[in-house]
Amino acid sequence: MNRSIFRTIGVVVFGLVFFSSVYAAQPDGKIRLKYSTYFAVTHSNSVLAADFCKEIEKRTNGRVEMQFYPGGTLTTATKIFQGVVSGISDIGMSNISYNRGRFPVLEVLDLPLGFPSGYVNTHVVNDFAEKFKPKELQKVHVLYLHACGPNVLYTTKKPVRSLEDLQSLKVGSRGRIADVAKALGATPVGTDIADYYEGMTRGVIDAAFNPMNTLKDWKLGEIVRYATTPWKVGSMYTFYVVMNQRKWNSLPEDIKTVFNQVSAEWIEKTAHSWNENEINGATFLLKHKGQIITLQDSEMARWQKALEPLLASAQNDLISNGYKKADFEAYVKFIKERIEFWRAKEKEKGIKTPFY
Repeated sequence: MNRSIFRTIGVVVFGLVFFSSVYAAQPDGKIRLKYSTYFAVTHSNSVLAADFCKEIEKRTNGRVEMQFYPGGTLTTATKIFQGVVSGISDIGMSNISYNRGRFPVLEVLDLPLGFPSGYVNTHVVNDFAEKFKPKELQKVHVLYLHACGPNVLYTTKKPVRSLEDLQSLKVGSRGRIADVAKALGATPVGTDIADYYEGMTRGVIDAAFNPMNTLKDWKLGEIVRYATTPWKVGSMYTFYVVMNQRKWNSLPEDIKTVFNQVSAEWIEKTAHSWNENEINGATFLLKHKGQIITLQDSEMARWQKALEPLLASAQNDLISNGYKKADFEAYVKFIKERIEFWRAKEKEKGIKTPFY
C-alpha cells in the first residue's frame, strides 16, 4: 500500500515538473505562444493584435516567440475561449456574445446602458472586470478587455427613424444585442459578422446591429444605405484577450511583468483605435453615398422606454445564475458612473467620436 502511494505521488510530481517545463520553454530556450482571433488579418483589431505580439517579442528580447493566427485559422469565433481553456491556443481574442450564457456577469456590459464610444467603453469594461472579477473568467488569465462603440442599426433599403420602422425587420445580431433588437420590435437573426455582407446582399437579413467601424473594416458600407445611431441608448459588444491559466502560471516572473505592462498599454491603444475606426467607418459609408440618421431626443426616449423590460429580464437571468438583485443593481450603477468618468476624460483629451 505504501509503495503504491509513493509511486502515485512520484508520478504526479514528475507530471507537474514535466508539464511545467514543457509549458515554460522549448529546448532552444524560447517560449512559443499561439494567439488566435477570428478577425481577418487586415482588420484593425488583428493589426493591433499583431503589433501586441511584436511588442512582446521585442521587450522579452526574443525569449518569447508569438505565433499569430487571425481569421479563425486556429479556432473560430465561437471556439476561441474554450480553445484557450483547453490549450489549443495560448492566447485568444473574441467576443462574449459568441458564447451566450457563458459570461453571465460580463453580459451586463452588453446591455443598452448608454455606452457612447469605443474609447469610453473599452475603459469601462476593464474597470468593471478589475472591480468585480467575474467568476466566468477564473479559468483563464485576463490580459485585457476592450469594447466597440455603440451599436448602429444598418439597413440596405429602408431608413429607420422610429420604432415603427423597425417592425418586421430581420436584424443580424447576437447575444444581448439580439435581445435589444427583439425588444425594439425587430426579428433578431443570429449571424456571424463575417456573414453580414452576403446575408444583407441576398436578403437573408434586412439590417444589422453593429458598431460604426464595421462599415469599413468589414466593407459593409459598400451595401448599407442607412445607418441609424441611437447612441444614447447605446449597447455594445465586449471583447476579451485572455491567456491559458496553466501557461500563464508557467511563465517566469519577468515575462509576466512584460505581458502586464504591454496589456495595460494596449487598453489605451485599443480604446483610441475604436474611436478612430468609428470615424473611418462613418466616412466610408458617406463616401459610398450612404446616409447617417441621428434620432431625435423624443424618439430616443421612446427607444429607452421600449428597452426597460429587457433590463428587468437581464436582472432575472443573472438571479437565475445564483446572483442577487443587489448584484445587478451594483453592476449597472458602477457602469453608469464609469461611463460618465471616461466621457469626461475623453472630452478632456480632445478625443474625437462620430456621435457627439
